[in-house]
Amino acid sequence: MGASPASRTGPLPFAAVDLGASSGRVMVGHVSNRGAGTLRLQEVHRFPNRPVRAAGTLHWDILSLYGGVLDGLRAAGTTAGRAPASIGIDTWAVDYGLLDASGALLGNPVHYRDTRTEGVADKVAAVLPPDVLYAATGLQYLPFNTLYQLTAAQGGPVLTAARRLLLIPDLIAYWLTGEAGTEITNASTTQLIDPRTRDWSRPVADALGIDLTLFAPLRGPGDRAGRLLPEVLAETGLTDPVPVTAVGSHDTASAVVAVPASGDRFAYVATGTWSLAGLELDAPVLTEESRAANFTNELGVDGTVRYLRNIMGLWLLQECLRTWEAEGTPQRLDRLLREAADVPGLRSFVDADDPAFLAPGDMPRRITDAVRRSGGHAPEGPAEITRCVLDSLALAHRRAIEDAQRLSGRVVDTVHIVGGGAHNELLCRLTADACGLPVVAGPAEAAAFGNVLVQARAAGSVGGDLADLRALLRGTLEPRRYEPTGDQAGWDRAAASIGAGRARS
Repeated sequence: MGASPASRTGPLPFAAVDLGASSGRVMVGHVSNRGAGTLRLQEVHRFPNRPVRAAGTLHWDILSLYGGVLDGLRAAGTTAGRAPASIGIDTWAVDYGLLDASGALLGNPVHYRDTRTEGVADKVAAVLPPDVLYAATGLQYLPFNTLYQLTAAQGGPVLTAARRLLLIPDLIAYWLTGEAGTEITNASTTQLIDPRTRDWSRPVADALGIDLTLFAPLRGPGDRAGRLLPEVLAETGLTDPVPVTAVGSHDTASAVVAVPASGDRFAYVATGTWSLAGLELDAPVLTEESRAANFTNELGVDGTVRYLRNIMGLWLLQECLRTWEAEGTPQRLDRLLREAADVPGLRSFVDADDPAFLAPGDMPRRITDAVRRSGGHAPEGPAEITRCVLDSLALAHRRAIEDAQRLSGRVVDTVHIVGGGAHNELLCRLTADACGLPVVAGPAEAAAFGNVLVQARAAGSVGGDLADLRALLRGTLEPRRYEPTGDQAGWDRAAASIGAGRARS
């Protein structure tokens, strides 16, 4: 992409590839620390992420996603008037592609919601009891963690033929550059990393027969991940040597970079298909009490630990919307949220962490059935079901943030909601009321902002630590603040009810 010298003045452009569970996008960020500093972000291309079920297995359509990335990089060059100074890639966690000895992909990556890991946890526990596994890796139990996926795949022809395993953002980077690496924040979600050493847990891998030589060398946020290959330059119309920079390639790691907090007395909820609710710590919490509370110690940028709990998140509402559309009664989200706001609060709620909600399918029916089983008021119609979902998520946010403070000893005075849920005014307001703490909402594109900030720092466009990056963000954005109403009695009763239900189960 040619450009005149004048077009190369001013803040450098950085391209953020941000792949989510339902869509991907390429954003162009311009960052400068001159004067008060500037930070601008523009979406230049968005494309769908549609998983495909074939022969009974749910796959990611990875080649379609890669095509969207190439289209987005072409748009980034056109929009910026020059090639990006760098490209960073963040995606969801745990999933991977397998390559043969020639570097060719061995089939489409399997989706974490596929059923192949059913029952695998028991097989793993027979070798490594849950308390031993948690003490070694600090990761919360989720049935689709990479460790369980690899255990399920053992002995199969694809894994047997594989010579390289690349997590999804590293696979995209490999196709762009021809260089293979394993970025550490995403590697920490495999349940094969020791969060104390920030290196592979060889005792865990050896016990389960997992070959760590499948993984490419570890690299961290800010490390160079290669340059665009000549054929990629030709495909995208970019003509300059364009580096790819490792960022917090787990999208939550990038999103936490973009929490516009001052100081360390904050909790965050990174919202989207999942809600990731917790704290940023300096060291992992590996106690048995932490394991029992199902908290995870994922690695973050600059040596931090993301101490959090995975909550089912807006997946509940997304699946309801998909079901209603399939039934011929599509709902406009903005209207639905307005109607839900008029529904009396806490009439119906469910345990948002119930595994019954994990798989795709008729979510409105499953939610209604769960409320009936608990003896509650069964919601009727889309507005009541939506209010049930959002009340339930606010309760789950409250429980995670309270538990994280108790288990870590860190006290917080503010909750930051970032990601797509920052646009959901009702969810933000309910979370403030449930937690009894102010909620600061935004940015919605937190993963892309964090992606760009790490790239810009690696390129020397900005300097400093996470506090400095967040200060630049605060000077650019105007997040919305929600104060709690002060009425905690109803939330206390609902939280106690869910706790009692968990104790019975």
